[in-house]
Amino acid sequence: MSIWWSLHLRREAASVPLARRFLLGTMETAGVDPDISFDLSVALSEACANAVEHGGDRRDVGAPGAPWDTWDAWDEQSGSASGQYRVTAYLDGEKCRIEVADSGPGFPARCVLRTADQPQSDQHQQFLPPVDAEDGRGLCLIEQLADHVHFDNRPGRGAVVSFDKVLKWREGALLMVS
Repeated sequence: MSIWWSLHLRREAASVPLARRFLLGTMETAGVDPDISFDLSVALSEACANAVEHGGDRRDVGAPGAPWDTWDAWDEQSGSASGQYRVTAYLDGEKCRIEVADSGPGFPARCVLRTADQPQSDQHQQFLPPVDAEDGRGLCLIEQLADHVHFDNRPGRGAVVSFDKVLKWREGALLMVS
């Protein structure tokens, strides 16, 4: 058995704990190990916080003469998609995969080039935020908590953060792989 769900959320701070609780509830019900659930919920919170903060700054949304972008059914012609983002989670077999997609300007080029399955290099170290920075650690946390991470831009349509982690199950779990 597998579980798949998708949430379409407003770019509001209150949506972040909502998505996190939804994921934690799903994983608890399915019987996923609490430590794995916690790691994925923190990574999801960081991805959602980025979508809330950066996910709707695209200048052409709703602008007169701008082409209407139909990237999803919830994307309305009025440009209200800049006020929304999407979270999709798949629990299937031994892995959980999560995607967070927004309609903002996307990631700077340096973020698109590095994924968690690539070794860290000295060049990557220069992109880490300063120790005293108030923000900028979210993507680094996602990379540390997930097994595989991919940052992608959908040209003219926003950014997607996708990450996955191998699951561990509690004894007697509903979805445990046989």
